[in-house]
Amino acid sequence: MLGCGEEVVAVHDGGDLLQDLGVDPADLDPAPARPVPECVYTGRLVARYPCVRCGDPATVAAIAETPLGRRWVDRCMPCLVATTPRGGPPGPLEDTMAVLREAAATVGVALTVVTDEA
Repeated sequence: MLGCGEEVVAVHDGGDLLQDLGVDPADLDPAPARPVPECVYTGRLVARYPCVRCGDPATVAAIAETPLGRRWVDRCMPCLVATTPRGGPPGPLEDTMAVLREAAATVGVALTVVTDEA
Protein backbone atom coordinates (compact mmCIF):
# COMPACT_ATOMS: atom_id res chain seq x y z
CA MET A 1 0.00 0.00 0.00
CA LEU A 2 1.21 3.49 -0.76
CA GLY A 3 2.19 5.72 2.09
CA CYS A 4 0.53 9.06 2.71
CA GLY A 5 3.47 10.91 1.18
CA GLU A 6 3.35 9.31 -2.27
CA GLU A 7 1.57 11.04 -5.13
CA VAL A 8 -1.22 9.06 -6.76
CA VAL A 9 -3.47 11.68 -8.36
CA ALA A 10 -3.48 12.19 -12.14
CA VAL A 11 -2.67 15.75 -13.18
CA HIS A 12 -4.09 16.92 -16.52
CA ASP A 13 -3.68 19.92 -18.76
CA GLY A 14 -6.92 21.59 -17.77
CA GLY A 15 -7.63 23.39 -21.04
CA ASP A 16 -8.83 20.49 -23.16
CA LEU A 17 -10.27 18.46 -20.28
CA LEU A 18 -12.37 21.27 -18.85
CA GLN A 19 -13.46 22.41 -22.31
CA ASP A 20 -14.60 18.85 -23.09
CA LEU A 21 -16.49 18.77 -19.79
CA GLY A 22 -17.99 22.23 -20.31
CA VAL A 23 -16.67 23.33 -16.92
CA ASP A 24 -15.36 26.73 -15.85
CA PRO A 25 -12.23 26.33 -13.67
CA ALA A 26 -13.57 29.05 -11.37
CA ASP A 27 -16.38 26.64 -10.41
CA LEU A 28 -13.91 23.95 -9.22
CA ASP A 29 -12.30 23.54 -5.82
CA PRO A 30 -8.63 24.53 -5.60
CA ALA A 31 -6.32 21.52 -5.45
CA PRO A 32 -3.15 21.28 -3.38
CA ALA A 33 0.33 21.73 -4.77
CA ARG A 34 2.38 18.66 -5.70
CA PRO A 35 2.80 16.11 -4.39
CA VAL A 36 -0.75 15.10 -3.52
CA PRO A 37 -0.54 12.24 -1.02
CA GLU A 38 -2.77 9.18 -1.25
CA CYS A 39 -4.59 10.12 1.96
CA VAL A 40 -5.71 13.47 0.45
CA TYR A 41 -6.97 11.72 -2.69
CA THR A 42 -8.73 9.00 -0.67
CA GLY A 43 -10.32 11.63 1.56
CA ARG A 44 -11.66 13.38 -1.52
CA LEU A 45 -13.26 10.14 -2.75
CA VAL A 46 -14.71 9.26 0.65
CA ALA A 47 -16.33 12.71 0.87
CA ARG A 48 -18.25 11.84 -2.34
CA TYR A 49 -18.00 15.19 -4.05
CA PRO A 50 -20.41 15.66 -6.98
CA CYS A 51 -19.32 14.86 -10.51
CA VAL A 52 -18.42 18.12 -12.30
CA ARG A 53 -20.36 16.98 -15.36
CA CYS A 54 -23.61 15.45 -14.07
CA GLY A 55 -23.73 16.00 -10.29
CA ASP A 56 -23.85 12.31 -9.29
CA PRO A 57 -21.39 11.22 -6.57
CA ALA A 58 -17.86 11.15 -7.98
CA THR A 59 -15.80 7.96 -7.94
CA VAL A 60 -12.68 9.41 -9.57
CA ALA A 61 -10.70 12.50 -8.67
CA ALA A 62 -8.01 14.17 -10.75
CA ILE A 63 -6.32 17.55 -10.87
CA ALA A 64 -6.35 19.99 -13.76
CA GLU A 65 -3.69 22.64 -14.30
CA THR A 66 -5.61 25.82 -15.17
CA PRO A 67 -4.83 29.53 -15.51
CA LEU A 68 -6.40 29.86 -12.05
CA GLY A 69 -4.06 27.23 -10.61
CA ARG A 70 -4.62 23.57 -9.87
CA ARG A 71 -8.27 22.50 -9.57
CA TRP A 72 -9.97 19.25 -8.52
CA VAL A 73 -11.90 17.50 -11.30
CA ASP A 74 -14.26 14.97 -9.73
CA ARG A 75 -16.15 12.60 -12.05
CA CYS A 76 -18.45 9.61 -11.75
CA MET A 77 -17.43 6.54 -13.74
CA PRO A 78 -19.98 7.04 -16.58
CA CYS A 79 -18.77 10.63 -17.11
CA LEU A 80 -15.12 9.56 -16.90
CA VAL A 81 -15.72 6.98 -19.64
CA ALA A 82 -17.74 9.44 -21.72
CA THR A 83 -15.03 12.12 -21.56
CA THR A 84 -11.89 9.99 -21.91
CA PRO A 85 -10.27 10.39 -25.32
CA ARG A 86 -10.06 7.23 -27.36
CA GLY A 87 -7.96 6.18 -30.26
CA GLY A 88 -4.42 5.22 -30.87
CA PRO A 89 -1.24 7.11 -30.18
CA PRO A 90 -0.91 10.52 -31.84
CA GLY A 91 1.91 9.31 -34.06
CA PRO A 92 3.14 6.11 -35.66
CA LEU A 93 3.40 3.10 -33.35
CA GLU A 94 7.13 2.93 -34.03
CA ASP A 95 7.59 6.41 -32.57
CA THR A 96 5.64 5.50 -29.45
CA MET A 97 7.67 2.31 -29.01
CA ALA A 98 10.94 4.23 -29.41
CA VAL A 99 9.92 6.60 -26.62
CA LEU A 100 8.97 3.68 -24.36
CA ARG A 101 12.25 1.88 -25.06
CA GLU A 102 14.24 5.03 -24.33
CA ALA A 103 12.36 5.62 -21.07
CA ALA A 104 12.88 2.01 -19.98
CA ALA A 105 16.60 2.20 -20.77
CA THR A 106 16.92 5.48 -18.86
CA VAL A 107 15.58 3.92 -15.65
CA GLY A 108 17.28 0.57 -16.22
CA VAL A 109 14.14 -1.48 -16.77
CA ALA A 110 13.99 -4.42 -19.16
CA LEU A 111 11.18 -3.89 -21.65
CA THR A 112 9.47 -6.62 -23.63
CA VAL A 113 6.73 -5.64 -26.03
CA VAL A 114 4.08 -8.18 -26.98
CA THR A 115 1.64 -7.37 -29.74
CA ASP A 116 -0.96 -9.22 -31.72
CA GLU A 117 0.66 -8.14 -34.97
CA ALA A 118 2.29 -10.91 -37.03
